[in-house]
Amino acid sequence: MTSFPIAQIRADFPILAQKIRNKPLVYLDNAASCQKPQAMIDSIVHVYSHEYANIHRGVHTLSVKATERFEQARETVRGFINAASHKEIIFVRGATEAINLIAQSFGRPSFQPGDEILISAMEHHANIVPWQMLCRQTGAVLKVAPISYSGELIYSEFEQLLNAKTKLVAITHMSNALGSINPVEKIIAAAHAKNIPVLLDGAQAIPHMPVDVQALDCDFYVFSGHKLYGPSGVGVLYGKQALLEAMPPYQGGGDMIRKVSFAETEYAGLPHKFEAGTPAIAEVIGLGAAINYIQQIGMAEISAYEAELLAYATAQAEQIKGLQIIGQAADKGGILSFTLDRIHPHDIGTMLDSLGIAIRAGHHCAMPVMDFYGIPATARASFAMYNTPQEIDVLMQGIKSLIEVFG
Repeated sequence: MTSFPIAQIRADFPILAQKIRNKPLVYLDNAASCQKPQAMIDSIVHVYSHEYANIHRGVHTLSVKATERFEQARETVRGFINAASHKEIIFVRGATEAINLIAQSFGRPSFQPGDEILISAMEHHANIVPWQMLCRQTGAVLKVAPISYSGELIYSEFEQLLNAKTKLVAITHMSNALGSINPVEKIIAAAHAKNIPVLLDGAQAIPHMPVDVQALDCDFYVFSGHKLYGPSGVGVLYGKQALLEAMPPYQGGGDMIRKVSFAETEYAGLPHKFEAGTPAIAEVIGLGAAINYIQQIGMAEISAYEAELLAYATAQAEQIKGLQIIGQAADKGGILSFTLDRIHPHDIGTMLDSLGIAIRAGHHCAMPVMDFYGIPATARASFAMYNTPQEIDVLMQGIKSLIEVFG
């Protein structure tokens, strides 16, 4: 393993020190949600203890302080993904709400019957269902680019689906069920060559690799805070400023207006046009603290370390008879989805929990992926920067014990 301050990092996450069923916790459910560093927890406690008030509209000291902290977090997010302006950073409840916002504010006013939305066969439900809803509303058609058995986008078929009817490409940066990392630079270039905008679902990618939205040249990028070592209930929509300015508000209410009368309403400018009502103030500030924390470690360093964890886990898993890895893309993030002969994934998850090992078992909000492989579910171990090779050893020994129990 490369030099990586793993002991120091683990000490920053208080939950990792506990025991589950009298066993040291081995937390390998990071694709569902990551654990939280003390620096992030402290930031939220500080807000509620010393600086909490509603933001943007107050002139008293607490409101001014809270507003400053909130907008500092926006600037932190902007810098983290290298957006051109703070106006391009919209705070939402999570990646799911961000995709729904784009569907309703970008798609619904302009899509016509027969227009096409192109996604891939490896998408999370959050990047499927909003488009199905939009298609019912507008008469647009959802097209799906296929994947190979290794879990990779079949790029040649994706490219063939791009045509004059395609009004949006919406695709995952990294699959939550398979770990596959899509060739997003290539996808964006091909789509833009036909003047087709691209949305990237970055919920899985953002904690594991550097993301530069200007270098990618994506039109929209969405992610959730809780997968990025931040709080739940907050997420980010990045959109190119010209696109966001042309889109109508997603919701109406306070803080997204400049002037209201019973005759008409004048909307606020970006980013507030899309942030109706009191936002998740402490959570946004907490997200900023989480990003500051991981930037001190370095996204490139995190990515390299997690790649070594995945390689180590994969090599061990391949030696276990009866274990089948689901998803073996050449370019892959820290997710190991697998099945065991004659053992249902839910039984795998339950029995590993008795050993203090937390993994995910199910369809991972990606039922079409399970249907593609002809299986009801997988067991999924997903890695984060605080995991260790020793924890992978514990996981593999647990799997071997399971196989022995089931004969």
